[in-house]
Amino acid sequence: MEKLTVLKVKRLLEEKLAHSNWMITYDREKESLRVEDKETGKGITIALQGVLSKYEQTNDMKAIDEYVYYVREALTSMKMPIQLNGSERHIYPVIRSTSFPTSSNDVPLIYDEHTAETRIYYAVDLGKSYKLIDENLLEKENLSKSTIKEMAMFNVRSLPINVKEDIVAGNTFYFVRSNDGYDASRILNESFLESFKKQVIGSMTVAVPHQDVLILADIQNDVGYDILAELTMSFFVNGKIPITALSFLYEEGTLEPIFILGKDNKKER
Repeated sequence: MEKLTVLKVKRLLEEKLAHSNWMITYDREKESLRVEDKETGKGITIALQGVLSKYEQTNDMKAIDEYVYYVREALTSMKMPIQLNGSERHIYPVIRSTSFPTSSNDVPLIYDEHTAETRIYYAVDLGKSYKLIDENLLEKENLSKSTIKEMAMFNVRSLPINVKEDIVAGNTFYFVRSNDGYDASRILNESFLESFKKQVIGSMTVAVPHQDVLILADIQNDVGYDILAELTMSFFVNGKIPITALSFLYEEGTLEPIFILGKDNKKER
C-alpha cells in the first residue's frame, strides 16, 4: 500500500467529505482541515497529523473512514433541533481534557471542574452522536445547571458496566469498553469505584485516556506502574477523542494524578 503523508490524508478526507452544503478549508500552518456547514457556520476541525498517526499504527484505511464517519455524524447532529425537556433520560456527562474549549461558536458550554487534567461537560444523546449543552440551550429550555447535572449523574449511574480483565506481571488491569460514547464517563459512578476499591489488594488506579475506555488497575508492584503508563499512552494516542495520558490514584473517594517517570520505577503524586 502507498505510504500516506499529511497531504495525502488531506486529499483523501477532502474527497470523502465532499458535500454541496459543506465548505472545507485547509490550514497549512496547523496542518488541519476545517469542515463547516455553509448554512449554520458550525463545523469540525480535524488535526491531520492525528489521523495519519492512527493510520500508521493500524495500517488500515478504516482509521480514515472512522474520522469521516465521526465528522458526518457531528455535522448532521449540529443541525438537529435539540430539546432538553422530554429528553431527561438522554442527558449524560462526558469527560474531556482541560484543554477542551469551554465555548462553542462564542456560546459558553455547561461544564464542571473534575481533576487537574479533566473536566465534565454535559450532553444530549442523539443516538449515533451527541450534542454538548450550552448556556443558550439551558436558557431556552428554562432549566438550571444543577438540574442538568442531577439528570446526567443519575443516567450515568444507570449505564451497564461490562469489565474485561487482564493480569500482567502480577498486576490486574480492568477495561470498561461498551463503545456507547460514555465509557470514560463511568469514572463518575462513585458507587462503582467504591465497590471496585473493596476488591483491590494493592494500589487502585484509574485512567481515562480517551472517551471510549475506562481503565482500572490493581497495581501490586513497581513494574505495574510502567505497564500502566505504556498502556494509557497507547490508548491516548489511538483514541478519536483523547482525554489524558496520565493515570490517577483512587484513595478515599478522590482522584489524584500520578506521574510515572519511566523504567526506574519512580513515581510522583
